Amino acid sequence: MRFPIPALALLAGIASPAAAELSAPEQVMMTTVEGGFERDAEFLTRIASVNSGTLNFDGVKQVAEMVAPEFEALGFTTEWIDQSAAGRAGHLFARHEGKAGTTRMLLIAHLDTVFEQDSPFQSVTREGNILTGPGVEDDKGGIVVILAALRAMKAAGTLDDANIVVAMTGDEESAGNPIATARADLVAAAKQADVALDFESLNIEDGVDMGSIARRSSNSWTVTATGKEGHSSQIFTDGAGFGAIYELARILDTFRRELREEDLTYNVGLIAGGARASVTDNNSAARANGKSNIIAPVAVANGDLRTLTPEQTDRVVAKMQAIVADHLPGTGATIEFDFRYPPMGPTDGNRALLDRLNAINADMGLPEMPILPPAKRGAGDINFVASHVDGLIGFGPSGSGSHAPGETVDLTTITRQAQRAAIMMSRLAEDVYCRPED
Repeated sequence: MRFPIPALALLAGIASPAAAELSAPEQVMMTTVEGGFERDAEFLTRIASVNSGTLNFDGVKQVAEMVAPEFEALGFTTEWIDQSAAGRAGHLFARHEGKAGTTRMLLIAHLDTVFEQDSPFQSVTREGNILTGPGVEDDKGGIVVILAALRAMKAAGTLDDANIVVAMTGDEESAGNPIATARADLVAAAKQADVALDFESLNIEDGVDMGSIARRSSNSWTVTATGKEGHSSQIFTDGAGFGAIYELARILDTFRRELREEDLTYNVGLIAGGARASVTDNNSAARANGKSNIIAPVAVANGDLRTLTPEQTDRVVAKMQAIVADHLPGTGATIEFDFRYPPMGPTDGNRALLDRLNAINADMGLPEMPILPPAKRGAGDINFVASHVDGLIGFGPSGSGSHAPGETVDLTTITRQAQRAAIMMSRLAEDVYCRPED
């Protein structure tokens, strides 16, 4: 069944006083995106109908094989980058060479979803302009926005001069190991780019589209406390000490009381202690045994750590290490960190890109996009490139229920986002980009 293009989307392409600053090519982009509404919806339905859970390697590659010809038809060269060395399927990169000396753009999206083959959520359904299915918002909808924007640029004649690399990772939802290997190609592309645009979902707050210039890190920590095993009747004595569980409790409660600061969170997700205690290699399960009359010799806790800047990471890590080192009598403790996703801080360069986008919003007759608090987004692939390029987050469509059965996308937001992206990339392609000093 085919559905009509929304009336609001049609009206958006009509020249009006609010959109008077759009050039003739930009008007072409607006109407081209609108005209591709059903094509985009149908393609999203097709790729979302293929399971591409991160660990379904065949499914991830199948989606890449469906997507690659769409880029090739626009004059891009595509490359499948095998990631078996990192325990994952691979990445799809698409490259377009334009005019030398102009802004080099890196577009970031991902092929995989959180829904593995054993998930009960597999089918795609549509009611009006709401599409429900695995990954329709996160992040297959983002890939569709990229394609819609590039087709619009092609129609308007602005794609020819554009220097663009599209990096579609196959393991964004669960990055491979070692992570340096899993993200080596993305980082290498960023080092050759001036600007990174992230095509994960648009955040809408109280009906207002939000601009996103920062994402916090996503790292983890493990505290292992030790004590002297013995009879419980001797606890707190000089000979027996306090035991591992009290030491771990002291550490965690001190974290709670002393680490709090803006933009920082540090969750405790797993804890175990007793006569014997251990956690799995991926920190997803724990095993412990003991008795109430035995002083526990071991206790383990695992949690995450999310920071906004490298400086905040260094400061908080040092505080955590100092807290762990201050032992109760008769105990010991160590802390280990697993640094995975670095932070993407709110730099002057990122703010300048949002200013550019808001100028486009004004020309399109759309409201200004306020800055989204970074705590309202999780970490993503753009985090890995933030130290190399200025970036903006959230050029994908908007929906609801991301990462849960029943995930939806509002198809009309594909139109709005593709129009923004096409104009943004076309204007960047006209410039020699200079990165602002932070």
